[in-house]
Amino acid sequence: MRSATVTAEGDRIRWVELPGREPPRAYVHGLGATSPAYFAEAAVHPLLAGHRSLLIDLLGHGISDRPTGFSYTLESHADALAAALGAAGVSGAELIAHSMGGSVAVVLAARHPSLVSRLVLVDANLDPVPPTPGAGGSSGIAAYSEQEFLAGGWEEVRDRVGPHWWSTMRLAGREALHRSATHLVRGTDPTVRELLRGLGIPRAYLLPEADGPLPGADALTRAGVSVVPVPDCGHTVMLDNPEGFARATAAALAAHGEP
Repeated sequence: MRSATVTAEGDRIRWVELPGREPPRAYVHGLGATSPAYFAEAAVHPLLAGHRSLLIDLLGHGISDRPTGFSYTLESHADALAAALGAAGVSGAELIAHSMGGSVAVVLAARHPSLVSRLVLVDANLDPVPPTPGAGGSSGIAAYSEQEFLAGGWEEVRDRVGPHWWSTMRLAGREALHRSATHLVRGTDPTVRELLRGLGIPRAYLLPEADGPLPGADALTRAGVSVVPVPDCGHTVMLDNPEGFARATAAALAAHGEP
């Protein structure tokens, strides 16, 4: 396990690192998840293995520190991730990022362009959404005030999301979980979608085939983003269909000149 200090208060991001060739790859998880659990199988798949790979946990999640004074905006997550990658001597990385992690990766690429050479986004959040009481995931969490969530709302969320997601969500700091969800549904200005369209690096967006066409896919395609449906999976593409995920990710990288 590796780590780096990423805030002035001494908070540390941690990651599991697999040795290999350059360019490096960073795998970034979604809300309430952890990269080693979600991406270990993919990172060692024969189609993807062989690169230096950092399975990195965002601040507040997994094995990283869970400071209560951190804002957990998408921008602050991206800046903390940038600090960790810089400390690890990473530049020009290929980022493979799921859900909220995909949003953070887009913001990272926009704010710290030297750190990112390519993006493979996995069913990432691109647009603001309204908080929805009683829903699972980020919109349901964001429907609580932070005080309500800490006072017991988290237990309702636990029961709604079920044991599979909760197995990693329970590792996140509760302030981190609520603030991350709140800022995720609020989005950025410009939006993550607009930032993604404006990036000048190779980009791919993987989504479950069963979800149907991605809203706004035509505009993304015109901007150079490859939109790739993956069969036989839900939102957690890499866990639901590891083989399909590895094939789609490897193809996306090869289409962009993967060495």
